[in-house]
Amino acid sequence: MAELRPSVAPGPAAPPAPGPSASPAFASLFPPGLHAIYGECRRLYPDQPNPLQVTAIVKYWLGGPDPLDYVSMYRNMGSPSANIPEHWHYISFGLSDLYGDSRVHEFTGTDGPSGFGFELTFRLKRETGESAPPTWPAELMQGLARYVFQSGPYQPYSCRRQHREENTFCSGDHVSWHSPLDNSESRIQHMLLTEDPQMQPVQTPFGVVTFLQIVGVCTEELHSAQQWNGQGILELLRTVPVAGGPWLITDMRRGETIFEIDPHLQQERVDKGIETDGSNLSGVSAKCAWDDLSRPPEDDEDSRSICIGTQPRRLSGKDTEQIRETLRRGLEINSKPVLPPINPQRQNGLTHDRPPRDRSLGKTHGAAHLEPEVESRGEQYVFRTSLEVRGWDAVIPQQILPDATKPDGPEFNPWAPCDRRGEPTPASCPLISAYTGMSVRTH
Repeated sequence: MAELRPSVAPGPAAPPAPGPSASPAFASLFPPGLHAIYGECRRLYPDQPNPLQVTAIVKYWLGGPDPLDYVSMYRNMGSPSANIPEHWHYISFGLSDLYGDSRVHEFTGTDGPSGFGFELTFRLKRETGESAPPTWPAELMQGLARYVFQSGPYQPYSCRRQHREENTFCSGDHVSWHSPLDNSESRIQHMLLTEDPQMQPVQTPFGVVTFLQIVGVCTEELHSAQQWNGQGILELLRTVPVAGGPWLITDMRRGETIFEIDPHLQQERVDKGIETDGSNLSGVSAKCAWDDLSRPPEDDEDSRSICIGTQPRRLSGKDTEQIRETLRRGLEINSKPVLPPINPQRQNGLTHDRPPRDRSLGKTHGAAHLEPEVESRGEQYVFRTSLEVRGWDAVIPQQILPDATKPDGPEFNPWAPCDRRGEPTPASCPLISAYTGMSVRTH
């Protein structure tokens, strides 16, 4: 839970800009990591010493749910001569080490990254007549921060300082959100990440902090980033003023993709880029669930209802062999461990209404049913699947085969962490083959 307030006492008021004018007594009382980031903010916005701020009421290090202590919101006037519109600039505080006392991040030295090594920013086009910044971007940033914190090897509250490096963000990464970022009817439903064009890296007493900017994109643009690479699509967005422009400002009212605005971009840039560069997408992930397809479906929404009569639709032998060979090739270049088991009864904070399903492999079900829900991240992830048919019928409903990367339903959240307390799957669990191009696993 968060509240909106100016960044003045009793909260962390913005300190004087670093230099001779800064009070030594004030600087000694202010958390050093926070002081360093505020100094960069003051450099960029000297006329806004106390911006509006969304702050976590109960801090994460006190057991609260929000990893970001603060999100400051500045008014950026843009640059009319460079075709850069006026916009709101959001800056997070909390992914880096603000305090240096191990309450959140373990101190690893001044030469390395501070905390996760970055903070998030976001630029939202200011609407005509808008006098205050919308606060929904702050919750969006909190959601991404929760993913970074909670997707480490342990639960965040029991061992929150042990981070797993591959779950941080890097420039060029893409985030499949599958929902309008502001919960409206907007076509902007996914994100790319890039370096903030104005915020410079900061050397703090606890390490270096860089600033990664969130850029809202349409589904078609996300797919192109997956098929090619995120940096290439970001460069195209910079060339189209209404789609981001030089500073990649997100306009939630944008109703056209860059390929609709300029149809030549798809063939002349993206298709040629794919042909010459290939794709830097290194993996996809999914959630798996076991269904007993021998039982009739409970209702029309039951996934087992995708059957012909009582017989599920099955992959052909040729399809199965093609999938098996593709996944085997992926295994040859990866040896990382699989994720811990997923609790099927509680995902994304929502309790399922369906009764618990029998996941015991002592009973032989008629088939295994794969339910892909979560798709990819960028080059930070590797091909981690080890799927193979071993005496089981691999069943994938044909309805999901054409585009298995678009889950439906209110329970879908691409960044929900795995429930580490989920019941374990026996080591002898047969592995399911999946549709070519997806990377899923059971264990």
